[in-house]
Amino acid sequence: MAKQQDTKKLFENLSGAGKSIGVLTSGGDAQGMNAAVRAVVRMGIYVGAKVYFIHEGYQGMVDGGDNIEEASWESVSSMLQVGGTVIGSARCKEFRSHEGRLKAAHQLVLRGITNLCVIGGDGSLTGANLFREEWSGLLEELVRQGLIDEEAAQNNSELHIVGMVGSIDNDFCGTDMTIGTDSALHRIIEVVDAIMTTAQSHQRTFVLEVMGRHCGYLALVSALACGADWVLIPEMPPEDGWEEHMCQKLSENRADKKRLNIIIVAEGAIDCHNKPITTNHIKELVVSCLGFDTRVTILGHVQRGGTPSAFDRILASRMGVEAVLALLEASDSTPACVVSLCGNQAVRLPLMECVQMTQDVQKSMDDKNFEEAVRLRGRSFENNLNTYKLLSYHKADSELPNSSFNVAVLNVGAPAAGMNAAVRSAVRVGIKEGHKMFAVNDGFEGFYKGQIKEITWGDVAGWTGQGGSILGTKRTLPAKHLDKIAEQIRIHNINALLVIGGFEAFECLLQLYEARTSHEDFCIPMCVLPATISNNVPGTDLSIGADTSLNAIVETCDRIKQSASGTKRRVFIIETMGGYCGYLASVGGLAAGADTVYIYEEPFNIRDLQSNVEHLTEKMKTGIQRGLVLRNENSNENFTTDFIYQLYSEEGKGVFDCRKNVLGHMQQGGAPSPFDRNFGTKIAAKAIQWISRKLKESYKDGKVFANTEDTACLLGMRRRTMAFQPVEQLKDETDFAHRIPKEQWWLKLHPLMKILAKYKTSYDVSDSGQLEPVTRVRPKKAD
Repeated sequence: MAKQQDTKKLFENLSGAGKSIGVLTSGGDAQGMNAAVRAVVRMGIYVGAKVYFIHEGYQGMVDGGDNIEEASWESVSSMLQVGGTVIGSARCKEFRSHEGRLKAAHQLVLRGITNLCVIGGDGSLTGANLFREEWSGLLEELVRQGLIDEEAAQNNSELHIVGMVGSIDNDFCGTDMTIGTDSALHRIIEVVDAIMTTAQSHQRTFVLEVMGRHCGYLALVSALACGADWVLIPEMPPEDGWEEHMCQKLSENRADKKRLNIIIVAEGAIDCHNKPITTNHIKELVVSCLGFDTRVTILGHVQRGGTPSAFDRILASRMGVEAVLALLEASDSTPACVVSLCGNQAVRLPLMECVQMTQDVQKSMDDKNFEEAVRLRGRSFENNLNTYKLLSYHKADSELPNSSFNVAVLNVGAPAAGMNAAVRSAVRVGIKEGHKMFAVNDGFEGFYKGQIKEITWGDVAGWTGQGGSILGTKRTLPAKHLDKIAEQIRIHNINALLVIGGFEAFECLLQLYEARTSHEDFCIPMCVLPATISNNVPGTDLSIGADTSLNAIVETCDRIKQSASGTKRRVFIIETMGGYCGYLASVGGLAAGADTVYIYEEPFNIRDLQSNVEHLTEKMKTGIQRGLVLRNENSNENFTTDFIYQLYSEEGKGVFDCRKNVLGHMQQGGAPSPFDRNFGTKIAAKAIQWISRKLKESYKDGKVFANTEDTACLLGMRRRTMAFQPVEQLKDETDFAHRIPKEQWWLKLHPLMKILAKYKTSYDVSDSGQLEPVTRVRPKKAD
């Protein structure tokens, strides 16, 4: 409790009273910029500061006038779901000159703005830093010219700058994801999925060009997410003779009964002599070498457009709040910083170190030092590249090793989007490691019935984009069928087990681990990959499937809110899935801009409901037209969705009317999002490599024997790292009655949603980022 009061004090100390914050978007637009602007405005107003929109980027700052206007709480209402940037962005030549920056400084001093939040790419952020360095000189000049007096110069003597990176290319070093990248991937994958159906019909080859003049992130990740046959990116130019190599692979894939080929090219793709590789060149190559019917599609600005994904809205909202905290804590001695994400953790990094590193990447590429370029790009890029290399197999490359081990893969629990991508990745990496891979149908029910058969490289082709579970999945736990399962392990000589599923998968592995004392057959390496839309598995911050589900919720909430546009004021009560875990409701609420969220983890009573209704009524009396209330299905057995709907309907009479929606199973279906495909692919590859290591360690006297607790693990994402944790140790972290972990990281985001919905609440800032050097974030060798 003491710690909590301590942090409360800390947050209340961060007052913005008397401060003015300017927020601008600059450079190329990116989806999610509006969510960042909204978070900066609302958090700024919340701490008592004045916040100003600076329209049209730096151009608006130079021109002043109506371009700089004070923002109110309502002025950022309903912009969360809008793509691009509402306050406008422009590339400004004038700001690059000293005169331009002098004008801009004058405009800011007139309004007393000494805190700037800049959302843009590395060019925009470099400009902001230069502006800050010149600030005192610019003020002196303005005093000399008689444009401001000494007192104004004194009152505005320090300029603080915090950057957020908004760029769909994800080309900024030091951050895992930039605002807009995930949405751009959504656009690319939607197009690829659509193209695949037509390509399949005609047995065509498609060459797709995606954005990324200097950075291949979009091309690389979309190639991973759709299982492309070939990818060309600036950081990894193909060696001489690649044309022949590529054509050989395309024809091998056709021989394997694959009816289509997809080749993804980044617009900045080059060969090892730094010569550009164009889509037309590739098309001519495929046609002349193989005679395949080939088409080119250039995605262009489609990738920048559209509504931001759930991930980008959450990222931008978290970053926006973090940016305001960083501005309040800034002093004249702290360097300009950029707020960013490392793993699942908000961090602050020195702006110029990141910019320097970003420029070093280009320098390394110009010097043809491509390995160094990839290393500087950061661990997220490096992991993606290594996984892509793992999954691209060439018959001509080499003979595969032969390990003589058999590894079985199965799905357990409810289906989650991304499960199939994980199975595909596991099967292919396993085959590459030399194992024989076996697929089990229908979870442990199929296991004890003997529904186990070998699965080959070609069997899993095209699985990444499929929703649900192709292997079939059941909730059956193994405890009642241990003898039969042990018998099947003997019959098929299974040496290791990979279980992909939700809370049940974790329970299954616990049961098998505990049965090792009575059944020696279970003394084999076993691993669980968390895959459930509820995100309620202990030992991991994120599960495969949760991102797809969040997107379904957010998309539906957007539509539902829009359904009432033009009618009178309306409040929607929406019920989400998740069992007792409030993740979908809480994080979905943050992404959809909910007014209130009811979850089991935060008990509420009738007085809370009453104050929520009153709070919403007050808001509806201003310019706000629509309200959104999310309720997790098991948040309270008596305050049901119907009860809350009736309460709001009665209490809101004369101010607003109500509608209710139960979202149901639409949260579980659909094609997996790029994040889930990628996450599933990467963690399955990592799990198989771990299984291979454990098999080697536990192989003695011609058989596998693994009975230590570190041979039955769950692979999860913990803040910044992926960690293998013994299921036995996770028992203490688990509330088995409610099927949730005892501690959940996302509860820290819950107050964030409240602040953005105009509630007074205490926000735990102990978790906010501390300024840290860039190099420490990126160890040279990522495991």
